[in-house]
Amino acid sequence: MQTALIFAGGTGKRMNTRSKPKQFLELHGKPIIIYTLEHFEYHDAIQNIVLVCIEGWMKELEGLLKRYGITKVKKVIPGGETGHDSIYLGLEAMADFCEDGDIVLIHDGVRPLISQELITENIEAVKKYGSAITCEAARESVVCSTDGKNVSNVPPRSQMYTAKAPQSFRYGDIRQLYGKAREDGVKSIDPSHLCNLYHKPMHLVASTKNNIKITEPADYYIYRALYEAMEGQQIFGL
Repeated sequence: MQTALIFAGGTGKRMNTRSKPKQFLELHGKPIIIYTLEHFEYHDAIQNIVLVCIEGWMKELEGLLKRYGITKVKKVIPGGETGHDSIYLGLEAMADFCEDGDIVLIHDGVRPLISQELITENIEAVKKYGSAITCEAARESVVCSTDGKNVSNVPPRSQMYTAKAPQSFRYGDIRQLYGKAREDGVKSIDPSHLCNLYHKPMHLVASTKNNIKITEPADYYIYRALYEAMEGQQIFGL
């Protein structure tokens, strides 16, 4: 069984939006979170979706699920203080219907430009390798700095990638890892970061192009332009 764990618990402080969190911002009258969910709703291999949401917006989200016909959502739960906490809570909420060998795809609610093919590739990679970390090759040189003032290292660009999402695993493996981190008081940026901290092997899956996360105002306008460009390709064959 395959389950998507979508975390949409962020308040969107960097978006500077006072009226609503970033995942509820709309494009052509439809919230970003719905665009994201539709990829998993319409994928034949996804049986369930678990949503982690800002507590004060859970009723709003449940209403949107009904309005847009999102039927695979099994649970909507409140998020934690951080993204790490929200993923932990989501994984724990899945315990009553997921088995250790099932596959879970962990994805940002504000990362709507993925594809059916990318979801499939994540599932197949987990079946074969035990994990799937969606990554995009670095387009510019990456530098390391230990103090934020001086460049300490410039790794070969051909070896550098940016971690994206989905990030996918066997349910038992990733739940156990987040449980261990909770016991140790460890918090991570995302599942790939946590795997690295505990020296767990990870398999790379090439990302779709423009798999952006909508975090700041500029990201929203980039997303709108990309979405409308893709719509134009379908309509006009550009």
